[in-house]
Amino acid sequence: MSDSTNRHSHTIQVIDRLRVLLDILADEGGQASLKTLAAVSGLAPSTAFRILASAQENALIIRDAAGHYRFGPHLQNWAQLAHGRSDLRAIARPIMTWLRDQVQETVNLTIEQGDEAVYVERATSTRMMRVEQIIGSRAPLHTTAVGKLMLALNGENAIARYAQRTGLPALTIHTVNQALALWQDARTSLERGYALDNEEAEIGVGCIGVLLRTPLPWNTGLSISAPIERRQESWVPLLQEAARRIDTRLQGQTVCIEMETLTSSSP
Repeated sequence: MSDSTNRHSHTIQVIDRLRVLLDILADEGGQASLKTLAAVSGLAPSTAFRILASAQENALIIRDAAGHYRFGPHLQNWAQLAHGRSDLRAIARPIMTWLRDQVQETVNLTIEQGDEAVYVERATSTRMMRVEQIIGSRAPLHTTAVGKLMLALNGENAIARYAQRTGLPALTIHTVNQALALWQDARTSLERGYALDNEEAEIGVGCIGVLLRTPLPWNTGLSISAPIERRQESWVPLLQEAARRIDTRLQGQTVCIEMETLTSSSP
């Protein structure tokens, strides 16, 4: 047998093994440890790990802070697009641009993924001094305004588990890195309908965030980011109005996020 044939057979074998691992992941409810995946598949843990690592690099699966594997954004997106779903970013983008023009600051659309907030769309301020988030970048939930709201949805015990998993790393001297203080801040924010990031992710940057109310596959937030000295809580009604408009446009839609375009910029 030629070298090219051997390589072809090996490639097919890897694909077959990946399919087996994905089937097991589905049977386990979409979440499983390496130990479980290796044991059920009959693969050596080292072999399973290599295949899963490659799949993770290609966004087919993700590995959360607890070390469990889950279906990744590419697989989720392909499944959604197969059913004719609408792109969340395309729906939100014109409203985000409207809000950006009202406040003259950067507007971000964020989803919850594991223990992180992922920036999936932006409308960037045209001002010389502005805040820019890279589409596809991530931040720990407790360091962002919308992330606090996302954490609050699941209650105090969930925040305590999040704190234990992550250790609440402090990105700045202002980051809330005690579980009780985080719960109090998150609960207060959820009750009043918006949250603040007071230089907790980056010195000099302040944010205001709200959540979308439409049930989606992910918790989703909308935020305004600005230099801290320019941030104004008077923007809250405009931010809430923008979120309401997006929610209205989402009614009756089956929604996805086109993850393959996350590296592109928007106006």
